Amino acid sequence: MDPRQSAILEAMQGIAGNADRGGWRQVTILEKEVWEAVAARLRASIDPSARRANLMVSGIRLAHTRDDVLAIGGARIKIVGETAPCRLMDETHQGLRAALRPDWNGGAFGYVIDGGEITVGDEVAWVEDDA
Repeated sequence: MDPRQSAILEAMQGIAGNADRGGWRQVTILEKEVWEAVAARLRASIDPSARRANLMVSGIRLAHTRDDVLAIGGARIKIVGETAPCRLMDETHQGLRAALRPDWNGGAFGYVIDGGEITVGDEVAWVEDDA
C-alpha cells in the first residue's frame, strides 16, 4: 500500500492501476478516526497502510452503511459491506484483528458507480443513490 495524493476511479472497475479490479470489492475504505482510536486502545503506533485499505476518509462514519452511496470528489462508490480484518492484521500488531472486528472498525468496501479523479482533501459525503 503506497500513499498517493490522487487516484483515478473507473466506473465498474475500481482504481486505475490496482491489481484487484471488477467485482463488488473494487475499493476498500478505512475511517481515519476509527483507525486512530483502535491504535490508541492497543497503545500502538501503527501505520494505516498496515490495514491494506485503498482509501482513508475522515469526518464521516462508515459503520452500517451497506447500500449507501459515498461521494468523494466527483466519484461515487456504492457500499456493499463491511471489510473483515484478516490474519495479516495480527502479523502487524498482536490484537489488531480483534480490535478491528466490532462495528465496522475494519472499514467498508464497495464498487465505483461514477468514476473520476479523487485527491487528498476532496469532500466526502453520503449522497442519494439515483440508480
